[in-house]
Amino acid sequence: MTDHNAPDTPDPEDRSSTHPPVVGGKEDPPPGGRRGNHGLHKLSTATLVIAALGVVFGDIGTSPIYTLKECFSPASPHHIAATHGNILGVVSLVLWALILLICVKYLVYILRADNKGEGGVLSLMVLAAHGMTEQVRRRGVIIILGLFGAALLFGDGIITPAISVLSAVEGLKDGGLLGEAPAEAGAALIWEQQRQWLTVGITSVILIGLFSVQFLGTARMGRFFGPVTGLWFLCLGVLGVSQLGRGTEILAAFNPVHAWTFLTQGGHAAFVILGSVFLAVTGGEALYADMGHFGRGPIRRGWFMLVFPALALNYLGQGALLLHEPESARAPFFQMAPQWATLPLVVLATAATVIASQALITGTYSLTLSAVQLGYLPRLSIRHTSEHARGQIYIPLVNWLLMLACLALVLAFRTSSNLAAAYGVAVTMTMFITTVLFFFVARYLWHWPVLKAGLLCTVFGLIELGFLTANLMKFFHGGWFPIVVGAVIFLLMTTWATGRRLVRTRLEASAISQELLVESLRRRPPVSVPGTAIFLTSTRGRSPVSLLHSLKHYGAIHQRVIFLTLEVQDDPWVPPGKRVEVESLGDGFWRVTGRFGFMQKPHVPRFLRQCAACGLEVDPDTATFFMGREIILPSAEPGMARWREHLFALASRLAQQPATYFQIPVGRVIELGQQVEI
Repeated sequence: MTDHNAPDTPDPEDRSSTHPPVVGGKEDPPPGGRRGNHGLHKLSTATLVIAALGVVFGDIGTSPIYTLKECFSPASPHHIAATHGNILGVVSLVLWALILLICVKYLVYILRADNKGEGGVLSLMVLAAHGMTEQVRRRGVIIILGLFGAALLFGDGIITPAISVLSAVEGLKDGGLLGEAPAEAGAALIWEQQRQWLTVGITSVILIGLFSVQFLGTARMGRFFGPVTGLWFLCLGVLGVSQLGRGTEILAAFNPVHAWTFLTQGGHAAFVILGSVFLAVTGGEALYADMGHFGRGPIRRGWFMLVFPALALNYLGQGALLLHEPESARAPFFQMAPQWATLPLVVLATAATVIASQALITGTYSLTLSAVQLGYLPRLSIRHTSEHARGQIYIPLVNWLLMLACLALVLAFRTSSNLAAAYGVAVTMTMFITTVLFFFVARYLWHWPVLKAGLLCTVFGLIELGFLTANLMKFFHGGWFPIVVGAVIFLLMTTWATGRRLVRTRLEASAISQELLVESLRRRPPVSVPGTAIFLTSTRGRSPVSLLHSLKHYGAIHQRVIFLTLEVQDDPWVPPGKRVEVESLGDGFWRVTGRFGFMQKPHVPRFLRQCAACGLEVDPDTATFFMGREIILPSAEPGMARWREHLFALASRLAQQPATYFQIPVGRVIELGQQVEI
């Protein structure tokens, strides 16, 4: 990571100067503090568990609002009759999906695959690539899988806020708070349309408000997220227990025979309903993606001590209600509550879905930041809203694009049942990709026996393929949307990575070593001008193109020249004693290397002042910073398709300026352009 003209590389293992680090946290970690929880190192395990409730489990925790509703409600495009056998079969499928995919796969195995404390599909991609260092072709497949999985999560980040908030607001209608429909068919239709647009309007207002306050950060709101979500899970459990008091027959759903019987004897309808059953485990990927914020211990404790019991009790309670009152299938979740509790439940459900949406929005920011760090997206304007939490970031462009996409979905689909058809496809694909990548990590990085790794991943993969096939049947009912979004993001990421690689190749073809340049200038010294010039270079030891252009245009050079390279290490923190490396090249030339952890925020002026301890006094307020900027010109030479070259050129113009990112005084920067054909 360094100057703007340094080309990015598509190698996921490269955390060199071409990529900005994952930033956040303080400049240095507190002495003796834990270095894995992004500023939460001082908190107790209990506090971390409570905090994790609001961030990690928000998405999966709101699934009971709509999962069984989509399975049995007559309003759902894919529903089945609420018969005794169907209810036991579906509830059994939900319970065992939670047990096998969440409890076993993610909580027991996937959380072990951390990249120095970080989780998520991109971190898993990096780990898998580490295990395939000598197999280039397989590494290419791993990178493609990881990027496509990450791209699909962007589609999930769009749908989740829309369906979550909309399903909660629909509780006003489903709970009977908006009155009963008229008996006359025509009047009933008008009544239904009016109530539908009312819920759409309220949902849109909530979403606009949610996205509009993102610039404030979640540092203050975050302290309330955990307790509110904790109250939500307690309510889930209480509602479930209240229905189990009417009869415990539904407990038979823990017997997987009911799930198997339902699938084998239910025919095509039973297979299609798997797409709705999968809604119960959406949000499972967030458990892994948010591991870096809290650590695997608090996530596991929160899940097994509160979240899973509450979810299981609530699904069992809904099943018990349906066994006794099949007519409650239109909204079994809200029908569990007594009439006086419906409005408070709707308010709490709305708060829970807003928190779940906030978690997905923050997750999308983090995913974007990781993609930028790995060189798959251009550098965007990223604002850090907290000095203590790495996840507390705000990306304006991503925020407003998400808001517009969410509002468009709400207005286009109008009901949570319609949106449910679009939900699940992207998440299922990402889960399957995670399983495939985990196999490569377990087999080639951890050196598990092929039988152990293969058998485990085959079991998970077959389950996920079943869910994926069922979800793909909803493709023309809205399932196409997340796939299209994922394809567009995937195309952008691969285009950016390939374009930066081509630019890097073009620049390095004309580059010379710094030692050779110094020797050449020693033999034929140019005009010397007073002051200090600092040239940012992406590769240590390579002469920056900006210096060569400066000599060409000005025919002069400063009395003191510093080649500055900033590198991002695989460790989250680099102590001050190992951060600065200064080397004299003679004749007023210096080579300075700065090393930062991926949780540290690079601040060039502050870093240069630290060079004094190594014998180099630098005043960044009086020095002149030289940076290069490429002007991308599409060409007919072999590289990328012409339209992709134009796309890359457009993305290059939209990338954030390096001076802003590195916090260099704007008045001290000189940019020198260079046309580069790709």
